[in-house]
Amino acid sequence: MALPPIERGLDSANPQATILSAAMLLRFSLDAPDAANEIERAVAAVLLNGCRTADIAERHSSATVVGTQAMGDAVIAALTD
Repeated sequence: MALPPIERGLDSANPQATILSAAMLLRFSLDAPDAANEIERAVAAVLLNGCRTADIAERHSSATVVGTQAMGDAVIAALTD
């Protein structure tokens, strides 16, 4: 994922759009809707649990603010649950 120089190395980018783009690839190009559903459910579960990157945390006062790596790890963990 190419980040603008201002964010590179700061662990501050929100990876959810990239993750959900992979779900779209699976659904619309690779005819794998079940896999796409699993990714979408995992992202939704992480958000429902209150995990947010800083760019979207302000809207949710009870959010747990995490960085790029932790958000990705949380989605992976939700996929394996």
